[in-house]
Amino acid sequence: MAACAGVDWASDTHDVWVADGDGERLWAETIAHTECGLRKLCRTLVTLGVERVAVERPDGLLVERLLDAGLTVLALHPNQVHAARPRFGPAGGKADRFDAFVLSELARTDHHRFRVLVPDRDETKALRALTRGRELLVEQRVALCNQLRAELQRFWPGAIEIFSELDSPISLAFLERYPSPLDARSLGERRLAQFLARHHYCGRRGVSELLDRLRSAPSGRAAQLEADARRGIVLALVAALKPIVEQIRLLTSEIAHAVRTHPDGEIFLSLFKDPKSVICAATLLAEIGDCRARYPTPEHLAADAGMTPVAVESGKRKVACFRRGCDHRLRSAFTTLADSTRHWHPWAHRHYADATARGHDHPKAIRTVGRAWSRVLWQCWQHHTPYDPSRHNALQRQLTITIPHTG
Repeated sequence: MAACAGVDWASDTHDVWVADGDGERLWAETIAHTECGLRKLCRTLVTLGVERVAVERPDGLLVERLLDAGLTVLALHPNQVHAARPRFGPAGGKADRFDAFVLSELARTDHHRFRVLVPDRDETKALRALTRGRELLVEQRVALCNQLRAELQRFWPGAIEIFSELDSPISLAFLERYPSPLDARSLGERRLAQFLARHHYCGRRGVSELLDRLRSAPSGRAAQLEADARRGIVLALVAALKPIVEQIRLLTSEIAHAVRTHPDGEIFLSLFKDPKSVICAATLLAEIGDCRARYPTPEHLAADAGMTPVAVESGKRKVACFRRGCDHRLRSAFTTLADSTRHWHPWAHRHYADATARGHDHPKAIRTVGRAWSRVLWQCWQHHTPYDPSRHNALQRQLTITIPHTG
């Protein structure tokens, strides 16, 4: 039996344990996360004839270097390693070198239970980087917007009410021009109309209505020094928010282009009716990847997406529990898919209605719809075919029953 290795990764160093087919140690060392260290790691593993390498993560620079070296990499979930520690050390101790040993043993004895990593194509990696990068920017935008809203609620609530979204470009421009009630003391219908025209306001509400929303809100009681201080904070938050909002817009446009030109893009885009859902389609594509063998059955995809519960059985007791160990980005994307389609897709709407009729709350009903969509998406993905409602047998049967043919 060939040698196996376990690598306990970290940001600065990686602990490595290599054992032969009988479990005898061949090499154990701590490798620095440097170019020289990574080259030494890959060169030594190849020289020792390592067949499989187990790591507690599915991506990253370390994993890419191991794959480039021609090694077979097994991605283990941290919970799996945590559960295996007592098997090799009942005292309950934990150390990086010991974790590397546990990984090596799991690669040697239980490799058939773990997923072998297959590199995705460059287009998919790029799309994954774009969607995850946008996700981080959105988190920062939400945090800054919450801070801005809290600040305005303390001394100028009317500025929150005038536009529907506080972090929209026109709302940020308004706050940049009128960061305090004192700055807006002479704001009338004429000046507001000019401001709206300069910023291409959509015109959903009239000028008088917007001005009434601004003035009808409670007025703050901050004194001069406090008002000046809060005015400066508002300007600082607006200055931080504006570039983030603009970069999110640019990334969204780039993601839309990337997913439409991706070889599998049409498969995922076909599940959505609204063109604005391109981010959700791109996230599904990026997180699922290219390798069809990664999810051999629809159940594997549904489980990785957190759409299926975890069964807990003990004697006569059997409980279905919420699945926490999954790809959280994939779960969020399937949740968005289920929640959006239940409003316009008859088949998804029926699944949601049946689930709520059985007593499921909204989140559980959404996961039920998401699990149903995972089966549909898996079939489309495996056969490289976009979703076609006319070939969706369950939908067609439902439509036939709902609208019977008349002679």
